[in-house]
Amino acid sequence: MESTQESSFEKAMARYQAGTDASELIKDFEAITAAAPNQSAGWTCLSWLQLLCDQHDSALRSARTAVKLSPQDPQARINLSLALLETNSKGVRDHIDYVRRASMAVPDLKKELKNSIEDGLLRKPNWRALKKIKDWLEF
Repeated sequence: MESTQESSFEKAMARYQAGTDASELIKDFEAITAAAPNQSAGWTCLSWLQLLCDQHDSALRSARTAVKLSPQDPQARINLSLALLETNSKGVRDHIDYVRRASMAVPDLKKELKNSIEDGLLRKPNWRALKKIKDWLEF
């Protein structure tokens, strides 16, 4: 069953990377997280898609789950920071500080996160919260 979940995840990621609209992928990632609720990557992707679609409260729940499952994942923390900003919630600074430290320690990670932020701004050019995070991280 694990290989089915992995292939569903890989197929959904490939569709995202090919430019499929985020709104068309949310159901896929909801199914992925339902099938594998302890896999943080699915929750991280779901929260990103929900943020892109202005589903801020849902994104906050998904991002909190992702960070709880994988507290060391900087992308999950960026997503949680975005959801916190979008819902006017507290706690952003600790997550940004963690991401900043992690990206300084691992240069490839910084490049990956920068690419993710650029992708978000391409898909949603006027995303004020993401622009703030980009500035805070100095990417």
